[in-house]
Amino acid sequence: MLTVNNISIYFSGVSLLENIGFMLNAKHKVGLIGKNGVGKSTILKALAGVQPIDSGSIVLESGKTTGYLPQEIHNDSNKNIMEEIKDSFGTLNALQEEVEHITKQLSERTDYETESYLNLATELSEKVERLDVLDPSKKEAQIEKVLKGLGFKAADFTKSLQSFSGGWQMRVELAKLLIKSPDVLLLDEPTNHLDIESILWLEEYLKTFSGAIVMISHDRSFLDNITNRTIEIVNKKIYDHPVPYTKFMDLRAERIAQQTAAKKNQDKYIAQQERFIERFKAKNTKATQAASKQKQLDKIERIEVDDTDNQDIKFSFPVAHQPGRIVLKGDKVFKHYDDKKVLENVVFEIERGEKIAFVGQNGQGKSTLVKMIMDRTDYQGELTIGHNVVIGYYAQQQEKELDPKLTVIQTIEKYAKDEWTKIYNQRALLGTFLFGENDINKKVGVLSGGEKARVALAVMLMTPTNVLIMDEPTNHLDMASKEILKQALQRYTGSLVLVSHDRDFLSGLTSRTYEFKNHRIKEHLGPIEEFLNAYKVESFRTFEQSGLKKESAENPKNPPKKSNNKHYKELKKLKNNLARLERKVDEYEKNLKTLEADIAQNQTNNDLFFKHAEMQKSLDAALSEWEVCSEKISALER
Repeated sequence: MLTVNNISIYFSGVSLLENIGFMLNAKHKVGLIGKNGVGKSTILKALAGVQPIDSGSIVLESGKTTGYLPQEIHNDSNKNIMEEIKDSFGTLNALQEEVEHITKQLSERTDYETESYLNLATELSEKVERLDVLDPSKKEAQIEKVLKGLGFKAADFTKSLQSFSGGWQMRVELAKLLIKSPDVLLLDEPTNHLDIESILWLEEYLKTFSGAIVMISHDRSFLDNITNRTIEIVNKKIYDHPVPYTKFMDLRAERIAQQTAAKKNQDKYIAQQERFIERFKAKNTKATQAASKQKQLDKIERIEVDDTDNQDIKFSFPVAHQPGRIVLKGDKVFKHYDDKKVLENVVFEIERGEKIAFVGQNGQGKSTLVKMIMDRTDYQGELTIGHNVVIGYYAQQQEKELDPKLTVIQTIEKYAKDEWTKIYNQRALLGTFLFGENDINKKVGVLSGGEKARVALAVMLMTPTNVLIMDEPTNHLDMASKEILKQALQRYTGSLVLVSHDRDFLSGLTSRTYEFKNHRIKEHLGPIEEFLNAYKVESFRTFEQSGLKKESAENPKNPPKKSNNKHYKELKKLKNNLARLERKVDEYEKNLKTLEADIAQNQTNNDLFFKHAEMQKSLDAALSEWEVCSEKISALER
């Protein structure tokens, strides 16, 4: 469906990616991973056609389409949400004209058995199917389903797009892509602006998506639950394995161990040869042999151990003097925005040294309560900050509070004002946050989201605290950086209030959970694992599912549907057929790889090319059957 042929991309004359190549078909759901700055987003942009490549080629099969969701987008549209989505089907008229043109061609031709006629008929079939997908008159139900799945209420559909925040506008962009259902979906951190319930819904939606997916995400569970293939970018090249993220990491650990062992042996051999050369190069009897060994050494391809996580962030948050026993307290706290109720009669108490998780859906007041504690918004009721409390605050968009005109080192110097900071070598500090000598003089405004997040964390080390309040601190951090931040927070002896939807990050970190729901907060004693176990679930996602099921069970107007024997038998039959088709696709793909290897060895053998073409047709037919079967299963399961 899509082929990447040895592409290279340069920025300011420096290579970012070199001779990258891989292929995608409709079954592939790819997690694109790698450290921040290695080129993940650049590859997605290149696949989407918005980033030029310097060499190589990217070939999308004729008639196929891509859909791209960037990390950030700015939309100035004055339309309401429903109009914005319907108007995104702008290709409808052009596609209708193409269908009419091909239909006319086929009606005038009589060479029914020729390959060109059959290819044209196939193209017509694909375009008709695409036309059906794009027809807005048939999309009303799906548009509503997708919008509600992404957290919008029916009343929101007719509201102006401009009345929503950037995060909610990104949800609209995601909805437009999902409804268009392109053949290749390119997603750059799609969960960044979603709450737990929306992540759950998107995860289930993408599991049954019939096209190919290439996505960047720092959510381990999200990747493991959706992807069946992982591509990692390391040192301008890629490693590609047909497994989800966690299994890939196991394979990577084996690879690094093998590389390390091989490099150790090679270094030992090279050192021995160099000692021989140095010792005998000036002796007449051995000079020729020494020169020969030098030539051999010059030809050796030096083994390199992949630079993956060798430069992790390593730091600790400084702790101020000891505060009183109660560090934060709320008593009958209310918050309204005009007629909109956010929090009502909230009561809580946090003690010295406690680590608390704030969890719940977006819009339930987690960040609002944090802003109230930090005196960044008004409220009714009583909020008390305890004796000797010094708060360090990391906002959800903390990087936006940095001055974009200052350099990285100037930003640190701006906050390094008291005696405490004199113990730090500021350049060494920035080095622990992966900023080298070439980076510290960059303006903050040109940094990536992950780099800005690291600067914001470095700034927090400029003032000792005894209470840390962090609102979604992992949004722009890669997985390695998230783990190092988690370790620093585990070592922190002060109190911690952590707003997050990342279960892996919270696990083993918090001692109590506040659940935000229906304008109130509910206390759950114990770590996050006990909170989840109380609902007899293993993750936030299943927690959200069980919550929805519980509400349905408690609502007598929505009794559970009785199982239908005929329905069950049909579903079972389709699933058996789907499994058979998947085995067939796997066999075709395996045979294609064998043929491609044979062709590489014997490019003059025309029979091999013919067999490859026939095998590709068989694979495409099987994939088409698989898609139809998958859609029928989805329809029956809805």
